[in-house]
Amino acid sequence: MSTTPEPITGRPQVEISTSKGPITLELRPDLAPKTVANFLGLWSRGECDNLTFHRVEDWVVQGCDPKGDGTGGNSTLPTETSDASFTTGSLGVARRATPKDVSNDSQFFIVKKDSTFLDGEYTYFGRVVSSMEIINSLAVGDKIQSTTILTK
Repeated sequence: MSTTPEPITGRPQVEISTSKGPITLELRPDLAPKTVANFLGLWSRGECDNLTFHRVEDWVVQGCDPKGDGTGGNSTLPTETSDASFTTGSLGVARRATPKDVSNDSQFFIVKKDSTFLDGEYTYFGRVVSSMEIINSLAVGDKIQSTTILTK
C-alpha cells in the first residue's frame, strides 16, 4: 500500500474564522501543490487555531506564526513560484530574504492591494473569495479562531 497522498484536484475552499468574522479562501493546487497540501494539513489539524495576525500593514496581513512575532515556523517548504500575480486578495507564503527557494511552513499572508512586486518571488497559493472587508478590518493581535476545510 502506497503512503504517497493522492494529488489534490480542483480548487479546495477553506473558511478561516477570525475574531473579526469569517474569510473564505480558494486554493490553487495546480500552481502550488506542495504548499496547498501543507496548509490543508496544517489547517485540518487546527495548528493555526488561536494564533494571531502578527503583521498588519496597509498592503498585507500575515498570520499563523506559532511564536506570534514573525520568527516562528520552519523554512522547509519549497518555494513554488508561478505566473500568478499578487493582486488584491491573493494568498501567499512568508519566507526569509534568503534562501529564496524555501518558504515558511506555517505563516501565510493575504495582500490587501495589488502587490505585483511579489510576483515570481513568493509562492502564490490561492485567493480570498469572500469577506475582503474582514481582511481590511484586521489589526495586529486579531485571532485566527479556527479553520474549516469546506471542499477538498
